[in-house]
Amino acid sequence: MIDVIAAHGVRSVTLARIAARTGLAIGSIRYYFGDTVREVMRFTLSVLMQRVARRAATMSDDPVERITDVIAFAAPTSDQQRRENIALVEYRVMARTDPELATDIAATSLEGAEVIRSLLRDALADRAVDEEALHREALLLLTLVEGFSFSSALASAPLQEADVRAIVMAALHRMIDAHPLSGDTPRVT
Repeated sequence: MIDVIAAHGVRSVTLARIAARTGLAIGSIRYYFGDTVREVMRFTLSVLMQRVARRAATMSDDPVERITDVIAFAAPTSDQQRRENIALVEYRVMARTDPELATDIAATSLEGAEVIRSLLRDALADRAVDEEALHREALLLLTLVEGFSFSSALASAPLQEADVRAIVMAALHRMIDAHPLSGDTPRVT
């Protein structure tokens, strides 16, 4: 399904195309997923989300490195991850007008945003950061993830992991430097 979506787009997926790609009989696909592509699509979306979550299984103990790891895991830096990302982007675009998919995508996006916010809270634990500033900084990082995802879906090659890590680290160091240590009083000059 992922390869069919990457090659032809999500709206061109049919049971016949899936059968041709997998070598399975259409009857076998219908046996497990019913008569429509919808259930295959929902199953594929859940598999894609599980793969992204599995990539994040080995993270650093350092909060800044952990954020970098999570974003690097989410950024497609191999051909397979790029194909998976293309499928996710296609699902997200389709969800804009499909209420059933919109619910699944919204829940996933909300979960991702909360993970980023929680990790950022840990990374800035020794800094004077109010909730509004934390929200904006987390939104900035989430926007960075979205940018990596979208640009990779449109590019002909996956992102370079070293580039992704360097960009994330630069953004994180800017964030850390922008907030004084807790207990420090900003100087007026």
